[in-house]
Amino acid sequence: MIRRMSTIDVSTLFSLDGKAALITGGSRGIGRMIAEGYLQAGARVYISARKREACDRTAAELSSMGTCVSLPGDVSTAEGRAALVEELGSRESALHILVNNAGANWAAPFGEFPEAGFRKVIDLNLNAVYFLTQDLAPMLEQAASAEDPARVINVGSMDGVHVPTIIPAGTFAYSSSKAGVHHLSRCLAVELGPRHITVNAIAPGYFESKMTAVVLKQYGDRIRQACPLDRIGRPEEMAGIAIYLASRAGAYTNGAVIPVDGGTCAN
Repeated sequence: MIRRMSTIDVSTLFSLDGKAALITGGSRGIGRMIAEGYLQAGARVYISARKREACDRTAAELSSMGTCVSLPGDVSTAEGRAALVEELGSRESALHILVNNAGANWAAPFGEFPEAGFRKVIDLNLNAVYFLTQDLAPMLEQAASAEDPARVINVGSMDGVHVPTIIPAGTFAYSSSKAGVHHLSRCLAVELGPRHITVNAIAPGYFESKMTAVVLKQYGDRIRQACPLDRIGRPEEMAGIAIYLASRAGAYTNGAVIPVDGGTCAN
């Protein structure tokens, strides 16, 4: 029997050693989960959030795991994005990983949903994803190669995969924006793939965060019952998929929308 030498080095397959990552909305919730995972996988992590105090505090707390730098800013505005890109560019010549995670929600009955609220959600959840990726494309290209592409990871939602009916929400703007994030990710995967930049989306179900705290308190039992695994997501499960997409293990994954919802959308 002939034994073949393995070309797979599992010890480095999920490593992010030497890579620089920017995570928007990184001060709490899913963004913080991803930041913790990236730091433990060896990346230098920059987190951005609109509230300076929260961003600085989280970066300080996570710095025990590795290099974590606070870059506060509002990515929903052109001015905020420009300032963020300039500050990041003063610290790094190349960006290996961009995680577009910053997001907002707004709920109201159909007949009462305000136009200003709808625009606010779309501006942050969808428009900012496109324009920040556009702004950072030169830095991503500097880090990109055919063997190890730069990565853009967009955080969508299971509510962008199916119409949310588990709870009475009225989250028309949120669900629409996240569906847009999913398809935008596919479009950008085709556009940026030839530049050796992959683009994928994660579609999370319910994880504990400030955004979901009230909903989980009111409807936690119903949410768990709708999930075949009868629970909500755990931090390591969000970190795990984000590490996969950012590491050598995910180098050939491009244009995917990956549900991390315990099977809720399939139920």
